[in-house]
Amino acid sequence: MWFFGQGPIVPVLRFSGPIGMATPLRPGLAIGHAASAIEKAFELSKTPAVALLINSPGGSAVQSSLIFRRVRQLAEEKKKRVYVFCEDIAASGGYYLAVAGDEIYADASSIVGSIGVIFSGFGFAKAIDKLGIERRVYTAGTNKDALDPFRPERPEDVERIKSVQRDVHDVFIGIVKERRAGRLTGTDAELFSGAFWSGPKALELGLIDGISDVRSKMREIFGAKVRLRLVPLDKGGLLSRLRRSSSAVGYEELTSPRLAFAEDLISAVEARALWSRFGL
Repeated sequence: MWFFGQGPIVPVLRFSGPIGMATPLRPGLAIGHAASAIEKAFELSKTPAVALLINSPGGSAVQSSLIFRRVRQLAEEKKKRVYVFCEDIAASGGYYLAVAGDEIYADASSIVGSIGVIFSGFGFAKAIDKLGIERRVYTAGTNKDALDPFRPERPEDVERIKSVQRDVHDVFIGIVKERRAGRLTGTDAELFSGAFWSGPKALELGLIDGISDVRSKMREIFGAKVRLRLVPLDKGGLLSRLRRSSSAVGYEELTSPRLAFAEDLISAVEARALWSRFGL
């Protein structure tokens, strides 16, 4: 029986955007900003469920792991079932977050997967040679300048970064296999190649459990009177915090539309590369 004839409350956490430090001014998803909301979600209701909405192209492997572990620790401590709903995209680190769920659902048009590790950059060595620019770097430690974009690429540097990537990839693969045990149907070569799929194909491969949305699924499980309550994350960046305190510290200029626009533009440009990898 629910108090006053009202239905059960299912707390909802929305993990949206790049994972890790998207920009110095506006951070992406990170445990430091998500921890209190995660804990609140598991304390908010006696209903044995918490829902996660995920819309992320990935990012930091470490922050993905930390958020994943916090969700699982609390789910086990509070004996609650975690339901995950992928929105536009749950790829790479976004899928790492998704496997924190006991059940994963997606839209038919969601992009799911990309279980891999990527490092990208540029090489400017030939360009600065043509411009007659001399690169001067002084290090203590022979590998301190590894992967310097202004110097020719060295095979040993490439092998070193690939070795690190293999280690991180192995951890990711292990988590997916553990959390999706008995449900994966694709081969390792297919599932862990870094490829991504639409919702129906992800379902066929066992990466998700069904095609649905949070409202429909929660009503199906807990009845038509179920109530969804969003628990917001604190993702304010440096300028956001300064704007909130501008009256106290005298930074009135930080509230200007021009500066707010600049902050948004920087964040959008830097995060765009992650989203564009998936055609979004």
